[in-house]
Amino acid sequence: MDRRSFVSMLVAGATSPVLRRAANAQAVPNVRNVVLVHRLFADGSCWSEVIARLQPKGVRVTAVQNPLTTLRAGVEATQDVLALQQGPTIVVAHSFGGMIVTEAGVDPKVSAVVYVAARTPDAGEDYTALASRFPAPPASAGIIWSGDDGRLSEEAFLRDFAGDLPADKARVLYAVQAPFKRALLADKTTHAAWRFKPSWYAVSTEDRTINPDLQRFMAKRMGAKTIEVKASHLSLISQPDAITALILDAAGQR
Repeated sequence: MDRRSFVSMLVAGATSPVLRRAANAQAVPNVRNVVLVHRLFADGSCWSEVIARLQPKGVRVTAVQNPLTTLRAGVEATQDVLALQQGPTIVVAHSFGGMIVTEAGVDPKVSAVVYVAARTPDAGEDYTALASRFPAPPASAGIIWSGDDGRLSEEAFLRDFAGDLPADKARVLYAVQAPFKRALLADKTTHAAWRFKPSWYAVSTEDRTINPDLQRFMAKRMGAKTIEVKASHLSLISQPDAITALILDAAGQR
């Protein structure tokens, strides 16, 4: 039986009482492996501020390079990184990366899942329909298309995505944003790791990319240990100390 078949078999039993109770358990203490998953309009370097704070703590950090083509491709890229980890691992997601972590986080190596202003759909849930229950965030109108490739306009990137960063720094991030495929927005998860893994969530209170009240709803539904950070969507860059502390808490290192 290959690794992915084993993970699927494990998830088939996720609704058992034993696994449901695991969602309320504490993370394994002193976890030393952290895997970071980025969102749309970015690449793995967006985690640099957090990585620079985790490494001096003795944490082994790997940032997944999410291909931004399909959910499946993102999950497989994350599974490949998880396969390289030695021992229990915390998986951390920003924004759309939450879709990937919600799916890939069922891996038996994953001891906890951490979400930073992230999507956390349930298994099979239509995230777009869920989000429509809340006022649309301004960044949604800033996506520009070239065929099937989507990007965020410079104006929307600076104002609605990275609004609390210095403009010169935000423009550097804008210059390196990776395009994403249109089909990615319609993909759905088939598993929900947060239903049986300990979970943490950082709400960005000044977010103009994912409605903060939607973030609060998802965090509450998960029963996640939640903090609120006065930050734009890019709290991992503008407030890296707070995000690092949340990850260390999930790793049992605070």
